[in-house]
Amino acid sequence: MPAMDMRTLFHMSLNGAAFVVCVTGLLFTFIQRRTEKLQNKLYVLLVSIVALNSLSMTVCEACIPYSKESDAAYLVVRIMDYLYFVLHTALCPLFFIYVKQVCGGQRFRWQSRTALSSLFVVTELLVILNPLFHLVYYYEDRAFTRSWGEYLVYVGAGVYLFLAVFKLLRSWKAVTAKRRTALIYFYAMVMIGLGIQFINIEYKVELFAEALALLGVMIAIESEDDRIDIDTGLYNRKALQADLNSYINSRRGLYVICIKVTNAEVVSRMAGSENSDLISQVISGYLKSVAQRDHIYNTNPDTFIILLPDIKAPDAFEYAKHLSDRFEKTWTIGDGEVLLNAYVMASDVPGRIKKPADAFYMADSPVPANLDKKVLIGSDLDYLLRRAAVEAALSRGLEQGYFEVFYQPTYYLSGERLHGAEALLRLHDSILGNVYPDEFIPIAEQIGLIDPIDDFVFREVCAFVKSGIPAKYGLECINVNLSVIECMRPDFVRRINNVAEETGIDKGMINFEITESIAASDYKQLSSVVSALKADGFSFSMDDYGTGYSNMQAIFSLDFDVVKIDKSILWSAESSELGRIILENSVRMIQQMKREILVEGVETREQIEMLSDLSVDYLQGYYFSKPIPKGDFIQLLEHQRR
Repeated sequence: MPAMDMRTLFHMSLNGAAFVVCVTGLLFTFIQRRTEKLQNKLYVLLVSIVALNSLSMTVCEACIPYSKESDAAYLVVRIMDYLYFVLHTALCPLFFIYVKQVCGGQRFRWQSRTALSSLFVVTELLVILNPLFHLVYYYEDRAFTRSWGEYLVYVGAGVYLFLAVFKLLRSWKAVTAKRRTALIYFYAMVMIGLGIQFINIEYKVELFAEALALLGVMIAIESEDDRIDIDTGLYNRKALQADLNSYINSRRGLYVICIKVTNAEVVSRMAGSENSDLISQVISGYLKSVAQRDHIYNTNPDTFIILLPDIKAPDAFEYAKHLSDRFEKTWTIGDGEVLLNAYVMASDVPGRIKKPADAFYMADSPVPANLDKKVLIGSDLDYLLRRAAVEAALSRGLEQGYFEVFYQPTYYLSGERLHGAEALLRLHDSILGNVYPDEFIPIAEQIGLIDPIDDFVFREVCAFVKSGIPAKYGLECINVNLSVIECMRPDFVRRINNVAEETGIDKGMINFEITESIAASDYKQLSSVVSALKADGFSFSMDDYGTGYSNMQAIFSLDFDVVKIDKSILWSAESSELGRIILENSVRMIQQMKREILVEGVETREQIEMLSDLSVDYLQGYYFSKPIPKGDFIQLLEHQRR
């Protein structure tokens, strides 16, 4: 029996190495459980083909030295060659489909599908029928010999590789740089292996090149650790960005379903800190039961996205309704049952969502509190358009000077003499017209524009005080509303003092107003800010008392000079006995804490008489004046002095 030569041993080692590389890729894929998507399944199929080919060629190379003298060895060689060609002919068509999935996976037209299928069927049939017709290869004196059909098989493989590259180039923007690099690497390695073995069959490097190429694909594409949220096992924001970009650039239609849980923080407090992550985990477990895992994304702890490709609007609505109905039932969190309040939104690509940022905008924007629907689709989502328009108006306002400070006077109850004024911001946008603080202030806080807006108001007020007009007409102070978000900045106290000192104003002329419900959220930090600024000469008011937590501790801890009772308490006191009891007790408690009282929303003489009986200190409301521009306010001051 002839001994194996070095060439045979080299080919066996090369094919054996290719087999080990492929098995490693398969093991990693199954250990990581990355087998759910069609893309994953195609990858497993590609690696399995190369692994089987490598194994068959290793066996074939081992038998070739004995095949001329042994019928059994010759039969094994023929079987292994046949298995190799049957499987390997499918490799490039499968790679083309894999690339299509990575690039967005849109469907083929029937003409394209027919042409591509026909090419594969022809080349595969040539191989399958080769034992009968010997059109691809044959054996001459028991030695492998190419026939014209093998060249056709190589041409077919080249066509599919060319189409894969063409697809990649067409979808260049839809694919991340990491994935593009992996696919180009695969293409280059396969072409090198194919080229070498096509030119000289004695250099059998094709399978090893393909195994290395697939290993690169596994590392760059199939390994998704950076795309997975550890706690829920769902895809994260990075994955949503990449996948949406792929869908949009490949022009594939889909619906984006967004589930926003609005009371997750409250439920977490109820369930205990040790169960804070359970809400996301429980919801993600349910979503996996109603959608493919590879279509579910966890963008925030309380927000989930589901992508539904190739679905019509009525079906998307029914799907969203089904999800919403589930949230009408209780959820088991820890040892208890809780109700989760959720809104489900459905928006289409490329209708309302034209870029990934649009989907993130829907996911990250707060849901308006006054909505009477839990399933939002179509025009129900117009609030997002309004929000986007207000965001743009805020930027324009800062850049082009559309903001203006109005003033609403405050009065002593005793003698109804002028006391001061509250500075109130208005936005006169060139596109939206007048936009009011109730709408734009929360948005400014959420998008990070509240600091420059607050700075604008404070500088305008300082300039007004510096003009000497307020002092000339006997005003004691100008009230400036503060965003507590700004108060939390580490350099806030220094910035406020710098502006006041730059303009050279009397700091006692500035009274800062902080909303009560927000102030109650962090007494310790706010208390240090209030104390520092009061020591520098500023004064403070609690704004909107009665609309939030009504926490007496906030009044005491934050050392307010004035407490402003919200207009809703005054108006309720006019209309009901219970309301009057609330007003009277609120006034009594605040007075016992040695704080002055300003009542907002005064509109009638009867209200003034009622407040006179309670001996509050200051009044503000439309009975005296609505907020007016600075020029009109100066005229009002002049009129009052006369």
